[in-house]
Amino acid sequence: MLSIQSIMSTNIHTVSAKTPIYEALDLLSKNKVSGLPVVDEHESIVGILTEKDVLRILLDKNLDIKNNVEDYMTVDVISFNENDDAIDICKFFIRNHIRRVPITKDGKLVGIVSRADIVNVILEAKSKMSDFRFV
Repeated sequence: MLSIQSIMSTNIHTVSAKTPIYEALDLLSKNKVSGLPVVDEHESIVGILTEKDVLRILLDKNLDIKNNVEDYMTVDVISFNENDDAIDICKFFIRNHIRRVPITKDGKLVGIVSRADIVNVILEAKSKMSDFRFV
């Protein structure tokens, strides 16, 4: 079993549902992430804001700067528990167009796993196998 804890990112940038949308866009851009978990005051996931979600801003004729994250976020969030097998996340990514999944413990956000994290695991495994084979 490949542990989710060994591959998840724990330095997570989050926003609340009431965060102004342009503040969230700034976080996406500055931190070079493609999605932000939306959490409540108890660190429970209430949504996720992705680059795809915010593309709708260009369709808004008013470009209303008063809008908040809750006006754009996806509320049906798929997450995994920290005790789940990372192979299950890999299979999930293969079958879906989702690029990142929040990781929870006791209903609280503790990490996030992205497709890029899985790619890094594959590269790390390859280098270890190569080192082992040719020693």
